[in-house]
Amino acid sequence: MVKFSYGNSCFKMEIKGEYINKKVGGAKMNFISTRGEEGTISSSEAIIKGIANDGGLYVPNEFPEVYDRLKKKMGLSYIELAYEVIKEFFGDIGEENLKGAIDRAYNGKFSVREENDFLELYHGPTSAFKDAALLFLPQIMKKAKKLNNIKEEIVILTATSGDTGKAALQGFSNVDGFKVVVYYPENGVSAIQEKQMVTQEGNNVKVIGIRGNFDNAQSGVKKIFGDVEFREELKNRGFLLSSANSINIGRLVPQIVYYFYGYFDLVNKQKIKEGDEINIVVPTGNFGNILAAYYGKKMGLPIGKLICSSNENNVLTDFLNTGLYDRRRELILTESPSMDILVSSNLERLIFEANNRDAKKTKKLMDELNEKGVYSISSESKAFLSDFYGNYANTDEVYEAIKNVYNNKKYLMDTHTAVGYVVFNKYRKETGDNRQALIASTASPYKFPRSICNALELDVSNKDDFEILKLLNEYTNIEIPKNLVGLNNKKILHNNVCDKEKMKDILLEFLKESKND
Repeated sequence: MVKFSYGNSCFKMEIKGEYINKKVGGAKMNFISTRGEEGTISSSEAIIKGIANDGGLYVPNEFPEVYDRLKKKMGLSYIELAYEVIKEFFGDIGEENLKGAIDRAYNGKFSVREENDFLELYHGPTSAFKDAALLFLPQIMKKAKKLNNIKEEIVILTATSGDTGKAALQGFSNVDGFKVVVYYPENGVSAIQEKQMVTQEGNNVKVIGIRGNFDNAQSGVKKIFGDVEFREELKNRGFLLSSANSINIGRLVPQIVYYFYGYFDLVNKQKIKEGDEINIVVPTGNFGNILAAYYGKKMGLPIGKLICSSNENNVLTDFLNTGLYDRRRELILTESPSMDILVSSNLERLIFEANNRDAKKTKKLMDELNEKGVYSISSESKAFLSDFYGNYANTDEVYEAIKNVYNNKKYLMDTHTAVGYVVFNKYRKETGDNRQALIASTASPYKFPRSICNALELDVSNKDDFEILKLLNEYTNIEIPKNLVGLNNKKILHNNVCDKEKMKDILLEFLKESKND
């Protein structure tokens, strides 16, 4: 007997046999690769594989129109709304299984709040927006694994610029049938982010620092996925590779939900009327979160402008303004480290749409990026991107914004959210567009306490990041997230560091050791 809650209701069902596959939603949603060299596959297959055999990313074969249906249900809880949105994509998982996965992911663990036009997405176990997807992904992957009768252990391979790593580790820790390997740039995350990862408990997790930046880590992971012989070797050893990065469609789809929730919340608070267009502001690194907002717009959500906000690594700003994507520049380490990225993987999904879903054109551009470090889109494709606005903020602007917003409103932003806030104000000044906006607040300010204190002009000299946590708490009287309290006293369990060229070797070593245990 399986029992789970959904909203205010409770369901009980008898499971006979291995799996119940009651289709939900409308027509069955299938998925295709952005590079076109792989056939149509089901959602459960796409979730398990993570990345297509041709190196492309899975996208839905269509976008369901759901806004007109959901606007009649604005009183839904987050859990209920999540089901209504996600079922449109993952219907082959089965109604009761999907409800159960959502309930186990979110009930009492994650919430979304709108405050001062900020859509706070960090009220979860790791204090970052990644929780919205990475609480759900392990649950849905378990169901997909069972549905596809997969006997091998699934190895979740993830590169992180700070937040994805901890959220993936937390979500998959001690989940039977899965292992998690996280690579992060050794000197490219905050002290708090690093401590969150290297103290992670679980008999199936591995954290590896690399001597390099996030792009090196991400490229290394993609290279491993693209090594057909290596993947075959792992399969013979009883392992299948998958991903928890937002390249995995199972990670991306749940992020659509909070834009619907945020919009309906604005209506319920009478900040807007139903049907009014709003602008969405997203601090952007790997382009997943803003892409989820774009997908929401494709599903009917009344979104006007999608405001893509970058830090000094402004490759996306340049692209949106010129149509030229050029990663041939030095990566700058900033105060918003989760955005220190020069190759935004999820942009490939948008390029696919901008190319009118022409997979051959998309593959050609991605090949050019890989081989030459640059590509240029057509004038027609550039016109397609008119829904987007791109700009960036530097550290001085970020610090000034954090200080001013706190002093004037007693509202505390983290550095990434502040990037979004600065760019949003630049957009308003340039365009005169004063429509209601939601600014995605992607992480707790307590994950970056040194930067926040510097912005507030508090003296943090000769203090470590955990002492600074207390100082920030005493100054603002804003509660420290429970998951960060006592973090400094946790034992370091992962101390592996390797050169970027050795990522595959250390992965294989970990899997051999775990097989022998």
